[in-house]
Amino acid sequence: MANTSYEHGRVGLLLIDLVNENFSEDGKAYATYAPEYERLGTIENLKRLVDGVREHANVPIFYSSTAFTDADYQSWKHVSGIHRQMFDKRLFEAGTWNAEFFAGLAPKPGDVVLAPHKSLDVFAHTDLEFQLRQKNVEYLAIAGVSGIMAVESTARTAMERGYHVTTFTDAIAAPGGLVTYQAMMRGLNMISHNVISVDEFLASLPKLAAA
Repeated sequence: MANTSYEHGRVGLLLIDLVNENFSEDGKAYATYAPEYERLGTIENLKRLVDGVREHANVPIFYSSTAFTDADYQSWKHVSGIHRQMFDKRLFEAGTWNAEFFAGLAPKPGDVVLAPHKSLDVFAHTDLEFQLRQKNVEYLAIAGVSGIMAVESTARTAMERGYHVTTFTDAIAAPGGLVTYQAMMRGLNMISHNVISVDEFLASLPKLAAA
């Protein structure tokens, strides 16, 4: 754990793609992540993270989700490899159960639900930065999936824009097992200011609340 002093009232938590497609056993992408969910305890760790943060009213929670329309699936001129995989399976179809937030990790009143993102980087084409500024967030913690796609891309942009970035060792997942996980951790350690466990992050919050 890095020796970081978070500033009282300046910390926010961004949760990426905690939707049925990824986290429900009936979701089309669930099987891709399931082995890592089990190995890391990702779903339970995310629940502990969200529940722990909710105990501190000075730490806002931001929810980001992916959603594609019929027009997206059919009309994009340039389709990247990851988008081709999603489009071929019609993942994250807007207006369907698949694109809804997973019940065990869904937003509650007072949380900020961002406009859906279509790219990997949540900053691109969403209101994330506007919402962060409204809440005076400078220290941004990021959790969710995929760790090697949306989480990493968003964390890199946050770092480039001058935010202090925290990512997690256990509230995250990516396809590919241990080898991918180790590579993901090396990458996140290069672009984050803190890469820590849920327990380590939550342990810092009482100090924030009492500041």
